[in-house]
Amino acid sequence: MTFRPLPQTPADRLQVSSAPLRAVIRLVTGLAERFGFWSDPMKGAAAEAGEMGALDNLYWIHKTRHPITRAEPGVDAQALAGFDPAQITLPEGFETGASLSFGACGDILRSPGIDGSQDRIYENIAPLLFGQDVAYANFESPVTRQPLVEEVIGDAGPPIECCSPTQFDILASHKGRYFDVLNTTSNHTFDMGVEGVETTQEMLETHGILGTGTQRRPDDYGRARVMERNGIRLGFVSDCFGLNGHKVPDAEAYRIHVSDLLPRRGAPDLSLLERQIADAKAQGCDFIIASVHWGFEFEFFPRARQVHALRALVEAGADAVIAHHPHVIQPLEIYRPERDADRQAVIAYSLGSLTWGFMAPHIALSLVLNLKLAKGRIGGVDKVLIAGAKVTPVVRTHGEEAGQEVTRIEPLADLEAGKAVLGAPDVARLSGHAGLVLGQGWRRGA
Repeated sequence: MTFRPLPQTPADRLQVSSAPLRAVIRLVTGLAERFGFWSDPMKGAAAEAGEMGALDNLYWIHKTRHPITRAEPGVDAQALAGFDPAQITLPEGFETGASLSFGACGDILRSPGIDGSQDRIYENIAPLLFGQDVAYANFESPVTRQPLVEEVIGDAGPPIECCSPTQFDILASHKGRYFDVLNTTSNHTFDMGVEGVETTQEMLETHGILGTGTQRRPDDYGRARVMERNGIRLGFVSDCFGLNGHKVPDAEAYRIHVSDLLPRRGAPDLSLLERQIADAKAQGCDFIIASVHWGFEFEFFPRARQVHALRALVEAGADAVIAHHPHVIQPLEIYRPERDADRQAVIAYSLGSLTWGFMAPHIALSLVLNLKLAKGRIGGVDKVLIAGAKVTPVVRTHGEEAGQEVTRIEPLADLEAGKAVLGAPDVARLSGHAGLVLGQGWRRGA
């Protein structure tokens, strides 16, 4: 086998059919780099592939190489980047009973180096995920028994994501322990059609994994998924902002939670998420976790309307929010809702991509979020509250071991401490990105 390093960014693999179009791309992105007119988030940009026009696509190509490090007006980047786990405290007088540990990571996508990585990918971060009572991830490559389609970035349309059942096992487990919860609604959910949705659901059921965002039966549409651990009843709600232009037949529409969450113009439609939150409450859930798949790729800070929308979701009843899609990390916010003065919610605006086929530092860096939940009583009322939180920046590496391509996830702190890791991106840039988005408070929870 001849080992080939992975490309740095999607722009490095861009396949464009027209020579004049290639020239336009070089011209516009070169001017943007030289004069910095896309140093700030592009005003009025579209996020969902079905709404993106020529300028949106050029902006997207540019920021794959030059991620947007500034926040748009209306977003207090300094405040959002001040995550400090020491800020999370239980209210005075809270009588703690049961507890639960929860670990969540970012996007999981099939990529080169996966086939030889069974029980290696998570080896150095396993306690953060598979050592928890509940392990969660956003699984973005539909499982299929059809011939696999390779990811192509170019002008032929949005890339197709998929994986085989064997690759699912590699990506979704470590030494026999599978993720407990996988979010399965994303812009790639319908890439392999109904078969991909059904095969993914079959794999989840085979391994006892709770899936959120895709439904087996019409009656399940708009309902929360519920799990009970350690005497704590968890409700999971989920929605996605689009399907990359794929049209789901009307008779199959119940299969995927998808809404106009982030239109180019207008307010986010949170009604499907709010409906699921109401259902979770009706099912007696103690703690509700919302998964939201949306956002602007390769931007280190959420847009103002995203901040407002996710805070509104907390006010509607979500106790933690895990958002995904941007392929880079974004801040974590500790938000105290007006609905409950005792409660602190954690909003993760983006945990980044845990696995993917690109190795630039801004893409290889992701986050693992750990929460400790406590069930107790205060003022005569039973509640489940967040008792602790920490975030661990982690780094995807890609190298050759014993003649095989191997992907591993390493804690950033290990790389900063001088641990030699084959195929690791530039540590200084990784640390810079983590500091930009998280501040330095995350280190106190390490």
